[in-house]
Amino acid sequence: MSGRKKSSPKLVAEDRYASGRIKRPQKRRMQQSTPEEPVKRRNIFSRAISWIIRTIFTLIWKVFWRGALIVSVMTAIGIGHFYRELPKAEALLDGRARGSVTLLDHESEVFAWRGDQFGGVINAKSVSTHLHNAIIATEDRRFYRHFGVSPRGIASAVRINLIEGRGPLSGHGGSTITQQSAKLLCLGVPFDPRQWKSERAYEGDCRQGSLWRKIKEAIYSVAMEMRYSKEEILTIYLNRAFLGAGARGFEAAAQRYFGKSASNVSISESAMLAGLLVAPSRYAPTNNLARSQDRAQLIIGLMEAQNFLSTEEATHARANPAILSAAAQAKSGGYFADWVMQSGPAFFTQNTTEDVIIKTTLNQSIQKAAEDGLNFIFENQVREGSKAQVAIVVMSADGAVRAMVGGRKSIVSGAFNRASQALRQTGSAFKPFVYAAALEMGYKPFDLIDDTPLTLEIPGSGSWSPKNYNSKFKGSVTLVEAFKDSLNIPAVRLSEAIGRDSVRKVASGFGLGTDLAKGPAIALGASESTLIEMTAAYAGILNGGSSVTPYGLQELRLLGEDTPVMGAGGGIGERVIQEAAAMQLIFLMQQVVLSGTGRRAAIPNLEVAGKTGTTQAARDAWFIGFTADYVAGVWMGYDDNTPLKGVTGGGLPADIWKETMARIHENDAPKPLPIDLSNERLTKQLPGLTDKKQSPRNLVEELLMKLMGSN
Repeated sequence: MSGRKKSSPKLVAEDRYASGRIKRPQKRRMQQSTPEEPVKRRNIFSRAISWIIRTIFTLIWKVFWRGALIVSVMTAIGIGHFYRELPKAEALLDGRARGSVTLLDHESEVFAWRGDQFGGVINAKSVSTHLHNAIIATEDRRFYRHFGVSPRGIASAVRINLIEGRGPLSGHGGSTITQQSAKLLCLGVPFDPRQWKSERAYEGDCRQGSLWRKIKEAIYSVAMEMRYSKEEILTIYLNRAFLGAGARGFEAAAQRYFGKSASNVSISESAMLAGLLVAPSRYAPTNNLARSQDRAQLIIGLMEAQNFLSTEEATHARANPAILSAAAQAKSGGYFADWVMQSGPAFFTQNTTEDVIIKTTLNQSIQKAAEDGLNFIFENQVREGSKAQVAIVVMSADGAVRAMVGGRKSIVSGAFNRASQALRQTGSAFKPFVYAAALEMGYKPFDLIDDTPLTLEIPGSGSWSPKNYNSKFKGSVTLVEAFKDSLNIPAVRLSEAIGRDSVRKVASGFGLGTDLAKGPAIALGASESTLIEMTAAYAGILNGGSSVTPYGLQELRLLGEDTPVMGAGGGIGERVIQEAAAMQLIFLMQQVVLSGTGRRAAIPNLEVAGKTGTTQAARDAWFIGFTADYVAGVWMGYDDNTPLKGVTGGGLPADIWKETMARIHENDAPKPLPIDLSNERLTKQLPGLTDKKQSPRNLVEELLMKLMGSN
């Protein structure tokens, strides 16, 4: 044996390569489960669920993208349709179906509006920067970034509506300025009076908030964004937005509330105007100034938060809230404006499709004097809670109406006007026309007439015995005394002596032709008349005896035109009595105030003439009189004819008349009344009449006192 060990065989890797290539190990096949095994059942179920889910999602996807495609195509068609229908932006600025009436006073200052007011075109570039920013901050802060619809705004509005317990589309709308403009344009549907009962019904349909309407509104808005620039869209909005009190557009609103253009409004005024957009009628400053100012404070805060205002500017605006112009404070112009609108031609007033400017005879300081005089008496001399009504008319001797109060609530529009619409018995306020007829036929102020019992036989009615107010008789009295004390029996005797037809002729000549009484009671004011008719008749006495047609419309023209379409519709007419008779009648009427039934109407250092009137059972109380400049009439009573308690024409009506006229003449130099002292009878009874050192008026008054004392 050899001592060397046998060498071990050399380790060689297993030949895993065939044909010189590497052999990869085979994967071990998974042991297949038999059909009876649970694993097999789970796989089939899983595959079925997966197949169903994939099928559903595939179907949904196919329906979705096809539906989305259809919606997109329809939306595009809708946008294209609206785009083609949209006119130039300039044609959309004034969309009113009817015109407006602007009323100016005698000094050409605006005091009232009627109809839908359009102040003229204002655009996004010329409007006040503050107003521009206030609108953006309030209505659509992303206006210059969206494409007409703001998904974020809509989502926010839906969330707020749901939180507040409303439906998702009720309340806040999330509308952009473009969408609001689309709504103002009624999605391009014009007003057709044959289709809509009224413009209000048309606008109500335009404002409906159904889902389909919202969809159309969004499509229309996108079309507007494609058709117009942002500035043009904002210009449409600025001119068509309704801002309360009949104002259409921000220019009209700025003129209506502040008496200035929308290009000149301040920060606080801009905030107030922008605050109207949410609820124009509720926040209109003419309805509630304090509420409108509170709303403006909120808008100022939004402007400050969005960096449109500095802290200093916002603080100053809050400390100086916007206030109304004098014309806006007058609100609707009251009874006078209504009367002018009714007295003018309907096609230029109530039914106008044009913008009309009417210059009137109104004197706003006289109007204020009448309102203040009325309020003063009721606050100081009338029991609280009284329902008695009052009407006042003030006019010049030619019939130009300077003021009108048709009831105790003076700030109204469309209310019953007791000055022009209420027919009431005139009582003794009618007696001047009995005496006018007598003076015209030759009677003189100091002629005598009997104040003794009188009985007249009236065919078909039997005997009639008039009585004086105090049921007493004075015997033989002058016309002056009979008139100043408003004695009934002498008035009837005078009427019967000259003939009722003569009285009727004079009264009709002065404008009192409404169903005058036929019997002897005509002398005692049994006929009915309106206050404005009676005041105009007294104006005829002041102007020397010529008839007067009361008027308030001085000139009417169309906006933008210089030539008037029509002029004044009234004035002095034909002569009714001679000037001498009128002046003698003024003398009689002066004595009523100096020492007769109208003493409470006397105004220190001012010559006044007038006449009281009280009807049967004190259902009506009148005082109508004049100075050298103005005629004023006051009526007092109840709308339902309830008798007044303790009130006669020489009482509260005379007090109201005095307060009104004293305020009117507060800063005027006194003027004498046109009284005729040249007649022969007066000259004989006044031997010192030619004495230049003594005033003829003083002599007349001295003689009158002597005559009254002797009786």
